[in-house]
Amino acid sequence: MTILIMKDIEKHEKDTILFPSFHLEVAASEITAVYSTLNVRSTILDMLTGDTPSLNGSITINGESLSENKRAYFSQLGICYFEDGLYERLSIKDYFSFFGRLYGFNQLYDSIFQLTQLHEIRNKRIKDLSFSEKKRVQYGRLLIQSPPLFIFEEPDLNVDMETKRIFINITKKLKESRKAILLFTSNMESAITIADKVYRLDENGLLLIQTEAEDQTTDNLDAVSSQNEKELQPIQFNKIPTKVNEKIVLFDPPEIDYIESNDGQANIYIKGEAFPSSLTLTNLEERLQHVGFFRCHRSYIINLQKVREVITWTRNSYSLVLDDKEKTQIPLSKAKMAELRDLLGIK
Repeated sequence: MTILIMKDIEKHEKDTILFPSFHLEVAASEITAVYSTLNVRSTILDMLTGDTPSLNGSITINGESLSENKRAYFSQLGICYFEDGLYERLSIKDYFSFFGRLYGFNQLYDSIFQLTQLHEIRNKRIKDLSFSEKKRVQYGRLLIQSPPLFIFEEPDLNVDMETKRIFINITKKLKESRKAILLFTSNMESAITIADKVYRLDENGLLLIQTEAEDQTTDNLDAVSSQNEKELQPIQFNKIPTKVNEKIVLFDPPEIDYIESNDGQANIYIKGEAFPSSLTLTNLEERLQHVGFFRCHRSYIINLQKVREVITWTRNSYSLVLDDKEKTQIPLSKAKMAELRDLLGIK
């Protein structure tokens, strides 16, 4: 059952595309993560609450839309913001009781305290809590509200390991209860670890990041291998595998900015984030050179489509500058400079 439908949602700021039109659905018992910048994330959240109008698109939650029935719409939705105000003079117990009366919560609070691991400090005032403990209070408040759609903004950013573990357990419980969960985060590792589906949303649109559990992927690859042996036909596979916790993440080559090798470990960089690869730099060079990648240094491979400038520092020192906000600089060795000139047709 589909809970959230965002259809033809887009946002332009003057002459800049924040994100083009996209379509996103989140079903019951499904955890979906959207990896994005703060600006994109804030805009989407404002659209969900009506603070920023979605001029051409539509948003419905359980069939309810904000324009047709505001009260019914908000009854389907619960949001845990990264920066969320709390009544700090209250104890945790009194705070939960207040929201319990507000939302008609008629169950025992023990289950909420157990899930959030706040039972031992339930009488402590919120103002005396740590950042991580306050974040757990936010989780608890949303559990008391118990809407069909749970939305979390940066739910585990800057929290301790125990709180991260607690949040993962909460999302599992919500999934078992057939709730729909939508995460907005700037941490790809967090998104991949927690969610069933992970998307990247930026000026290029909404892109599904392909992930598979490691054992499932291995089984799939074995099945493909067996099928290949039967058909005796090679498979063209251009995606580059990386590993995050127990999941293998597959990236399309055009997504990759550059690859760096450090102490024998190759890391693939995409929009400033590093993803470890089990392949060596030489293996990656063989896979990627036919799609516009260049071994510019013994420790670096770069996507030439992402290069904006070639800088000469001295007669023997060069750098390649990427076309990103940080203007990332990648070293270019002297020997590779001559090869690059030939490749570009520059004398």
